[in-house]
Amino acid sequence: METEWFAQYDVLVVGSGASGLTAAITAENNGFKSLLIEKMDTWGGSSAYSGGGLWIPNNFLMQEDGALDSEEEALEYMEAVIADVGPASSRARKEAYVREAPKMVNFLKSLGFEWTRAQYYPDYYPNVKGGKTGRVIESTVFNGKKLKQWRKTQNVSPGMPPIAITSGDAYLLSLVTRTMKGFRRTMKIMGQTLGWLISGKHPLGIGLALTGRLMYILQSKYQGEVWLKAALQELIMEDGKVIGLKVEKDGKILNIKANKAVLLGAGGFPHGGEYRRKYQPVGSEYSSASPGNTGDAIRAGERVGAALSLMDEAWWGGSFILDGKVSFSVTERSLPGCIIVDARGKRFVNESTSYVDLGRRMLDHDAQMGGGAVPSWLIMDSTYRKKYLFGMMPPGQTPSKYFKSGEFVKASSIKELATQCKINADNLEETVKRFNSFAKNGKDEDFMRGQDIYDRYYSDPRVAPNSNLAALEEAPYYATRIYPGDLGTKGGLVTDEYARVLREDGSVIEGLYASGNNTASVMGRTYPGPGSTIGPACTFSYIAMNHLAGKA
Repeated sequence: METEWFAQYDVLVVGSGASGLTAAITAENNGFKSLLIEKMDTWGGSSAYSGGGLWIPNNFLMQEDGALDSEEEALEYMEAVIADVGPASSRARKEAYVREAPKMVNFLKSLGFEWTRAQYYPDYYPNVKGGKTGRVIESTVFNGKKLKQWRKTQNVSPGMPPIAITSGDAYLLSLVTRTMKGFRRTMKIMGQTLGWLISGKHPLGIGLALTGRLMYILQSKYQGEVWLKAALQELIMEDGKVIGLKVEKDGKILNIKANKAVLLGAGGFPHGGEYRRKYQPVGSEYSSASPGNTGDAIRAGERVGAALSLMDEAWWGGSFILDGKVSFSVTERSLPGCIIVDARGKRFVNESTSYVDLGRRMLDHDAQMGGGAVPSWLIMDSTYRKKYLFGMMPPGQTPSKYFKSGEFVKASSIKELATQCKINADNLEETVKRFNSFAKNGKDEDFMRGQDIYDRYYSDPRVAPNSNLAALEEAPYYATRIYPGDLGTKGGLVTDEYARVLREDGSVIEGLYASGNNTASVMGRTYPGPGSTIGPACTFSYIAMNHLAGKA
């Protein structure tokens, strides 16, 4: 029976995060009429929740700043830290990434995208050969008013106010009361935000700026067609080729034809129920990803024979819970005057390590112990709370509601704190005593905290001799649970260097491309630097649509 088509387009894009938006822009630029569908009633996906950075080796801003980098150094670094974990991280995919990522950035720049560089933000393994500082770039602050009617439906992380901030500013916010640079940057951000609001502008920063600019380009340059509340049901095949989609829209199942190809860019499965239970060591309750990321596109690909890989992996990181909301921890655990311990009261990790390594270490340690590290505990003293931000809490302010809810614990001694947290008190006292000696000597003899520039990026330069270490000595003491959260999953459909979806035997499923967290990541089981999620998401979307146009 011949399929009855509701509509036809050259390219169908599933998902409205940075991956999908970049695909639609590139498709339209290549002369393909596209339709982007999004099952949620908001657009932007997890990209809108993110820090908005893209890890782009040898980018044009590095070149303009005179920062030395090259494809060869980036590949050397990627090979060293990622290695080969199967086809997702093949040499060909790594080469495609480092070659095409700067081109993708320049392409978007030519369409009016304004980029800035976090010049002091290091790669996560800076001591590995080829590691650099300043490979991450991001959108400048963007005026959301330019989005017109699309502004109202942009996906916004709960509790995120409109603020003129970039990820390159974030490390200084924690130092607002500690350094003149931190104070000045914080005042600048507040002043710019207030100025924009007074003048009638709507400042968007980090992930909102990234997705906002991409949507603005799609609408202002191409009048791109985007359907919200349009859910992918399945891929339509003919003679082994993907030729369209079944989409649920307004209570109806519609057949939409793809004359050229389909690109899946709908995120991973952090909230993916069956997939999450089957493959992941923990559930979705600690995930910071958008609730729309349920793995629909991965399931659709699997049903037509696509190979899957890295399904047990995620973009892990320590997370805490305040006001019942999950908060992904980047700075809090790294600043001096705190430690992370398991239920035995013992440290097991460098608290200042990259978030993916912290999350993975927590999971591995819990498995090795047979429990007791999920959750772990972040322990801090009164000096720490007086000096630094914690989540959205200003220095020196810990509302009583957090103690009443049990999300924060407070005690007059380490022993009492251990008792309240049901941690082994003798061990915790000994752990704190040992750590305090490290802080005073300036060397963490157990986990080498503060020994590389990534650790020190989130530290306090006024603390010596090691800016990541300060003794826990001033009562009262505080504790909060820290969980193995994630920014999303990083396993999914296996793709080649052109972002084409592959079967188990390595053959290509014609007419089907995928990018972003729909796919098994080119970054393998690690996280080379800030923006290693969104960088490949945008780059492989760009590669896919250029390959479709015969340009790759």
